[in-house]
Amino acid sequence: MTLAAAGPHGFLSPTGVEIAFLLVGLVTFGAALVTVTTRQLVHAALWLVVTLGGLAVEYLLLTAEFIAWVQVLIYVGSVVVLLLFGLMLTRAPIGRSPDADSGNRWAALAVAVAAAAALVWVVVDAFRATWIDLAGEPAGTTRVTGESLFQNWVLPFEALSVLLLAALVGAIVLSRKAKATAAATATAATRTPTPGGGDAPASAGAGADRASAGADRASAGADRASADGDRSSDTAGKASDSAGKEGVR
Repeated sequence: MTLAAAGPHGFLSPTGVEIAFLLVGLVTFGAALVTVTTRQLVHAALWLVVTLGGLAVEYLLLTAEFIAWVQVLIYVGSVVVLLLFGLMLTRAPIGRSPDADSGNRWAALAVAVAAAAALVWVVVDAFRATWIDLAGEPAGTTRVTGESLFQNWVLPFEALSVLLLAALVGAIVLSRKAKATAAATATAATRTPTPGGGDAPASAGAGADRASAGADRASAGADRASADGDRSSDTAGKASDSAGKEGVR
């Protein structure tokens, strides 16, 4: 990025680009605040789109064309869409979510203020007496960035590509192991061995057979008890008749 030495230009005579930069910055800052303070997850994701889009506009105003389109394509077009898909796949609540507030707002605010102060101090200390020449030749175009990247930074660029590829392969391997473990756990749950031996389905079937046989035996016993009752009634009747005859004699 081309930097020009400080000239007669000052803060009291801003240009149109600087005014637009300030206004877009205020809108982006407001959208960022709404993103982290709203309790509706979908609204937070949509306000994050506004925030990242505002940052892309800021990059365009700084003549960083390549970074601006990377911001739009990767962050707005991929990361936010991934977040929305995650919300849909996990069936997260669409309305207000009280669980989204962890109660650590003051700690988060302190960390955010400290990080912002450190970032502002580093930027101001590094570019205190320099100005970006917005009226000169654009220094952040795709061509200039590509030439600088593949001439001076080709080795770190390729190393980062290999690192991202390794992370992708590792994520795939871990997800496959997790799926295999879940499948093995489900299979073990459906085939749990019983104390008498055998698997759960077989034991369940044997138990059902035993219960059916027990019911049949109970029914047969009831029939035998009824027959015994009938025989006892006949015997009692015969005994009564015999007692009557003896009484007559």
